Amino acid sequence: MKRRWSRLLFAGFALVSALSSFAAESTNVSPDEENPNAVRPTGVPVRRAKAVSKAAASASSDSDDSSSATPRRRTRHRAAKARDSTEEAVPTQTVPGSIPKTSATSVIVINVSSGQVLYEKNADAIRAPASTTKLLTGLIVAESGGLDRPVTVAQTDTLAEPVKLNIKPGDVYQRIDLLRALLVKSPNDVARCLARDNAGSIEAFSDKMNQRAFALGARNSHWVNPNGLPDARQYSTARDLATIARVAYSNPTIRSIVCLPQLMFRYANGRTRELENTNKLLKRLP
Repeated sequence: MKRRWSRLLFAGFALVSALSSFAAESTNVSPDEENPNAVRPTGVPVRRAKAVSKAAASASSDSDDSSSATPRRRTRHRAAKARDSTEEAVPTQTVPGSIPKTSATSVIVINVSSGQVLYEKNADAIRAPASTTKLLTGLIVAESGGLDRPVTVAQTDTLAEPVKLNIKPGDVYQRIDLLRALLVKSPNDVARCLARDNAGSIEAFSDKMNQRAFALGARNSHWVNPNGLPDARQYSTARDLATIARVAYSNPTIRSIVCLPQLMFRYANGRTRELENTNKLLKRLP
């Protein structure tokens, strides 16, 4: 159940969080065997659900039995029922009638396994995709392979305010390390670096983004940059982003990165920096 719920949250609420604020970012890291510098994920508090009550028929039967008992016996009987009920507590599940209120203008929550829409609000409205753009960028990079190959940072890669990892021109990194940083901390300079390395230029990579999104069925989107910085020509919808997220989550490399709370990034000069996942849901839900 936790695994299934995690998948639903990844494809739905992560998009809700990013669409509600342009400054929202995302963060994660791959398993320790792939990245010896990775920080093991810390425990996440699990919110207990309220106790589940007995079935109506059972409750009725218990009521009949207890009606002839003494007040003291009835009290003991109720206490026993309460203990049984607590032991039968199950994880909280969101149902249509209990969807939490959100400030996001557009929302969609889907089942990653089936694609079933569980909840939506203005899911087809045209919006600026902001940093959710990087999920498509990361997917294309992961699908292209060669993640162990070196990438040399170019001067033009660093022209990407405001959120940057501050990689320097001439620095050399492995693709996988930049991909991890991209999906964990969402730095705009890293997005540009990976895009240029992948396609030769930002324009050529944008063409790749449009082709891949269209092939996935995201037909109401258009992309002109790999990081989601504001541009009137770049737009998407919550539904299209959910479509992209579903495919991205099916990619083992992407999936191994996006579900972890932090990672340790090592700069070319040897300095290290802990990158904390900006996806707040990872801290609040199991």
